[in-house]
Amino acid sequence: MKIAVASDHVGVELRHELAQEARALGYEILDLGPAEGEAADYPVYGELVGRAVSAGEADLGILVCGTGVGISLAANRVPGIRAVVCSEPFTAELSRRHNNSNVIAVGARVVGAGLARAIVRAWLTAEFEGGRHARRVDMLDAIR
Repeated sequence: MKIAVASDHVGVELRHELAQEARALGYEILDLGPAEGEAADYPVYGELVGRAVSAGEADLGILVCGTGVGISLAANRVPGIRAVVCSEPFTAELSRRHNNSNVIAVGARVVGAGLARAIVRAWLTAEFEGGRHARRVDMLDAIR
């Protein structure tokens, strides 16, 4: 499975750490930037990951900005994207199990690297439960 990763300029270092975490779990990484030291607007990178996941170029996406909020809002503008901002592992896990989230965002100014790795690990190792949740995810996807 392939994961698209991106950040704004605030999240570059944490993005690299989260990409390493995903690689350690056996995922291939599609790094969409930006480069270190480059000023970057979060909407551009949230959209890039959203479009990569929506188009099937990546199975999932990981985003990082200052809070995780702005970049997740950008990703959620792309049809078919269910991006969540998480600051702890429990919500990350349930967002996959119940909401079939396909993009996760974390805030580099909100969580430390160790917690961010735990959040991403919980999210990546959880699986969508389907069942009663599938109907609700279909309802989400029908909203345009």
